[in-house]
Amino acid sequence: MKIKASKLPGCYEILNKVFSDTRGKFVKTFHAPTFKKFGLNTTFKEEYYSISLKYVVRGLHFQLPPHDHVKLVYCVSGNVKDVVVDLRVGSPTYGKHLSIELSSEKGNMVYIPKGMAHGFCGISKTSTLVYKTSTVYSPNKDTGIKWDSVGIFWPKKNIIISERDRSFLTLNEFKSPFKFGK
Repeated sequence: MKIKASKLPGCYEILNKVFSDTRGKFVKTFHAPTFKKFGLNTTFKEEYYSISLKYVVRGLHFQLPPHDHVKLVYCVSGNVKDVVVDLRVGSPTYGKHLSIELSSEKGNMVYIPKGMAHGFCGISKTSTLVYKTSTVYSPNKDTGIKWDSVGIFWPKKNIIISERDRSFLTLNEFKSPFKFGK
């Protein structure tokens, strides 16, 4: 397992070892000593997965304090364009985004600290994404920013997106409660 810093402080791409043989593949997705060595949160309270069709965009989601959370995200089937947006006021990368292709072939993951929005677009026929979160889902604190307000290049102009995700505030309209360094 290799942990690679990204251009967004505190956000990491995690490159797992993929063991392949005639039977298929084996991937270790979590190793507490490695996470601890890099100072990463290892206490996850919930885990979800979503199955998305090609060109479905989900996001850009996050939870507000005090229910904000760390996310660990990886793709177990297919591949996605995964996007993280820094919403931490005072961060040198506030409003900037990071895009990483997550795939079951590569076995890579993204570690997302508190104060960042997350979304993705399916780029294979179907894709299954797993999310681990450090807090329990709080419907009253769950929100997002508009998917097309950050300058992200999505793989297709006519994407499939929920009405809820279309209704979020733009990045410029959103008043961030997140502070860099906290």
